[in-house]
Amino acid sequence: MKGKGKLYLGDRVFQILAFLSTLIIVVSLFAIGITLYKEAAPAIHKFGIINFIKSPNWNPPMDEFGGLPAIYGTIVSTIISIVLSVPVAIGIAIFLTEIAPNRLKSPIGIAIELLAAIPSIIYGMWGLFYFAPVVRDYIQPVIHATLGKLPIVGPWFSGFTPGIGLFTASLVLAVMILPFTAAIARDSFNMVPPILKESAYALGATKWDVMKDVVLPYAKLGVIGGIILSLGRAMGETMAVTFVMGNQPVIPQSILQPATSITVTLANEFAEADTKIYLSSLFLLALILFVMSFIVIAIGKFLFLKKVERGK
Repeated sequence: MKGKGKLYLGDRVFQILAFLSTLIIVVSLFAIGITLYKEAAPAIHKFGIINFIKSPNWNPPMDEFGGLPAIYGTIVSTIISIVLSVPVAIGIAIFLTEIAPNRLKSPIGIAIELLAAIPSIIYGMWGLFYFAPVVRDYIQPVIHATLGKLPIVGPWFSGFTPGIGLFTASLVLAVMILPFTAAIARDSFNMVPPILKESAYALGATKWDVMKDVVLPYAKLGVIGGIILSLGRAMGETMAVTFVMGNQPVIPQSILQPATSITVTLANEFAEADTKIYLSSLFLLALILFVMSFIVIAIGKFLFLKKVERGK
């Protein structure tokens, strides 16, 4: 509040505290980036960032370090998890906002959101002991019999494994990010003005027409922003994928084979890094993941801000 052109002392203190809180976040972000770059500098000077990213060799005893297998595993597992989770999440959001009876909306919505509260190590144990056998015994044969016989892309779905691999890790990631995408999509759908939907119903539109032509177009930026935020969550997940990825520092020919990711490599090898260049290479992987996550989150926030500006 202002009193004769001046701020009250309480307002001034509140402004300063809010500014300092924001400043802490910004300083922390830059501090993390600078620390990672400083620790990764020896590897950057020896290999170069581009060569490190392009190199498929990861052989610590020979001091050969390349980030391509880990980067490939991170990107592919994230894309597969997004492809698997987004349709289900949007279906859940549609059910909760447009189809479910009022008495079921709250309990189902809470149950979905509780999935986000389960520790990631629980997802990893569940994936290792229960999901991997299901993939091995039931999903792999179906994939081989269908997608594996397609021309050109068939080799991507070939090979038999014990169930541990890139695909199983992607399935676990899909379940983990499902509540995030569903919750944001549901909130975006709830932001659609009721008058728009009621007008469409008055013109004879069906529920499917309203969802397709009114709700989804109006809420698409919010849904896309939620997907990108979930993408960032999947990209940085560690414990769950460490259990089921397989930790093989190679680029697999099939998505069913074991692989590795940046987080899996860091979790498994950080304690074993016994040379300066080995440790620096791991920090360089962490720096690459930091930049990738920052870009993804920045894109998501840009879409949200664009939506807010459009709503003014």
